[in-house]
Amino acid sequence: MEEKEKLEKSNGEILKEKLFYKAKQGYEVLDGEKIKKAYDFCEGYKKYLDNGKTEREAANEAVKILEENGFKPYEFGKKYNPGDGVYINNSGKYILAARIGEKTVDNGVNIIAAHIDSPRIDLKQRPLYEDNGFAFFKTHYYGGIKKYQWMTIPLALHGVIIKSNGESVNIKIGEEETDPVFCITDLLPHLAKDQYAKNLADAFNGEGLNILVGSRQFTDNSSEKNKEKTEKISERIKLNILNIINEKYGITESDFISAELSLVPAAKAKDVGFDRSMIGSYGQDDRVCAYPPVMALVECKNLNKTSAVILADKEEIGSEGNTSMQSHIFRHFIESMADSQNVCKSKTFMNSKCLSADVNAAFDPNYAEVYETRNAAFINNGVVITKYTGSRGKSGSSDASAEFVNYVRKIFDDNNILWQTSELGKVDQGGGGTVAAYIANLNINVVDLGVGILSMHAPFEIASKIDIYMMYEASKAFIKS
Repeated sequence: MEEKEKLEKSNGEILKEKLFYKAKQGYEVLDGEKIKKAYDFCEGYKKYLDNGKTEREAANEAVKILEENGFKPYEFGKKYNPGDGVYINNSGKYILAARIGEKTVDNGVNIIAAHIDSPRIDLKQRPLYEDNGFAFFKTHYYGGIKKYQWMTIPLALHGVIIKSNGESVNIKIGEEETDPVFCITDLLPHLAKDQYAKNLADAFNGEGLNILVGSRQFTDNSSEKNKEKTEKISERIKLNILNIINEKYGITESDFISAELSLVPAAKAKDVGFDRSMIGSYGQDDRVCAYPPVMALVECKNLNKTSAVILADKEEIGSEGNTSMQSHIFRHFIESMADSQNVCKSKTFMNSKCLSADVNAAFDPNYAEVYETRNAAFINNGVVITKYTGSRGKSGSSDASAEFVNYVRKIFDDNNILWQTSELGKVDQGGGGTVAAYIANLNINVVDLGVGILSMHAPFEIASKIDIYMMYEASKAFIKS
């Protein structure tokens, strides 16, 4: 039958099929069983998103997965056997997990590096204040956000407070059905004439992102005398909020100074569309590229080469700090492994290969003018290979070599992985960066690979279930290569 169809095609049609590149659309090429696997895989992913809305929580969820699958904390200087699973938890915000391979590490390590921090709104160190009948938290936003998207939506408070006695208190308010939530107020349209006249960047400013946390004054009804005295106290709303927090957590206002508290959307991950083909959630940049590699690593038992998955912090603000990809944690791990196996450290780096696992901008027909469609990522077309990122003249990009791009696409083709290639929008339209450059600086071949996202950096980002599953399949294929 196939031969008959082939004979019926013209030479031009046959030549076009042979020579033209055409990305494959998932629902056209995947069978029902594979699509069901993708949808089933995404149920676990949604739980990961709901339980890991901050980098600390995402790291903690990853550790749970690793330990449930036999991974143990890595001991520097210890010699490990093939098949052993180890991990490093650095400051609760950076996870490095590895499965030891049959070959010594100087033959190269297969690395997948993602980040688990996401744009959000952090509290300042002295956040609580009272103003004209309300109590507010002062904030300092984290990462690249469109400020207006965070107005008037329910927000949950997540984080940790270190009390003066050294005790650590975990905070999570706004996620349970009975919890209160918080929000940033906005101006009613009836009085927004001047606001409308401003450009989008000026209409909302960082110092105006104040979180509404209460409006009730502290009262003491134990006696009429105490009630009268209390009514003369200033900042009674602020006092009432501090009293509630103190009674529940035992903290005082000074403890905010040694705290990391963030406001994140209170909504849970949801299926999107009548067909449930997509997932909408906060934090998919870049946890959509963190969960699949972790799940792939725990599944891959017998490896030829040692493979590692990195979940780093601080990517959204430049990868600075001791929990970021620019820190030396990964280098120390590789050098320790090389020393334990009595092999050359430099050769280990030189022979290693890495996928910088980060999202790309999926084509949105509502904003088609910012994309160059021949080089754009499309929802449901699989994982996205991004040879270079950066902005303008590829500034800030590591720009993967042609040889390594071919190496990666051959792995995917050999394993029937649905993939496509993309840039981050039109040239000079904008741009962005990933952790790829910091890995390349270690003399490691690296290319960006990830999932196309709609509404990137918004409180509710959208990704395709097929693309998420292909990230998992691609991770497995690369880890085993």
